[in-house]
Amino acid sequence: MEPKQEMARHVLKTSPIPMKTKLLHQIGLSLYNTSHGFHEEEVKRKLEQFPGGSIDLQKEDSGIGILTLNNPSKMNAFSGVMMLQLLEKVIELENWTEGKGLIVHGAKNTFSSGSDLNAVKALGTPEDGMAVCMFMQNTLTRFMRLPLISVALVQGRALGGGAEVTTACDFRLMTTESEIRFVHKEMGVIPSWGGATRLVEIIGSRQALKVLSGALKLDSKKALQIGMVEEVLQSSDETECLREAQEWLQQFIKGPPEVIRALKKSVSSSKELCLEEALQTERDLLGTVWGGPANLEAIARKGKFNK
Repeated sequence: MEPKQEMARHVLKTSPIPMKTKLLHQIGLSLYNTSHGFHEEEVKRKLEQFPGGSIDLQKEDSGIGILTLNNPSKMNAFSGVMMLQLLEKVIELENWTEGKGLIVHGAKNTFSSGSDLNAVKALGTPEDGMAVCMFMQNTLTRFMRLPLISVALVQGRALGGGAEVTTACDFRLMTTESEIRFVHKEMGVIPSWGGATRLVEIIGSRQALKVLSGALKLDSKKALQIGMVEEVLQSSDETECLREAQEWLQQFIKGPPEVIRALKKSVSSSKELCLEEALQTERDLLGTVWGGPANLEAIARKGKFNK
């Protein structure tokens, strides 16, 4: 190892890092555990009782993963088994070191109508509701922290929990006929998968309050206007939309995986940590790429930013 790299590693090892920052560096860290009254295995046993649909993952050579919510007979509503499979796919993505980007979409030209009502009815006690809430918040927080640049491709409707899933992605794309709607108030509840918290971050507290309390239907025009989505795609064909989304994402994942992943981690940590901790994390991440192959190759190729 070069002397400068060795010195950088030494600084990272010896400098004090707050415990929360250390924990955030650990892939797979969950928000809730037994100290919060959350017993994951018990929740999993309950969710297993509600089959239907699947969560499918395809990993492309380009470094883009395609995650498909696949339960078309119920507008891709999440069954209990699908919730379990989502966690399995997140764990798989946490270990995909070649990955750089991720597209989340629904099968058969619609995104997701939220939770399967069969599971909702059967898990009707406040205790059950809290348990599923903690399970899905754990899963979607781990999803959000993935070192992959993620985009939700919203075709058709994203309702309730489906709308919440879109907020766990870094970006959202819509088709002209699609809609996003947080219908929770009409069901006598509030978002419980972390959607309200993330929505405030995306569009601000005033707009979020309007969207949630009015159960507003966000068509592509309105969603674009308030900053909920980045772009409205031209095509409405399922296959063509996916191609457009991949093309859109490609502009942000050009380059070596270790650099893209470090960038995503740096931005993610800044959302969750105080300034001092976020700066220290940025420093730590720099130590993983400075003097690395991509850095040295770029310097040799371009000199000092000379094109």
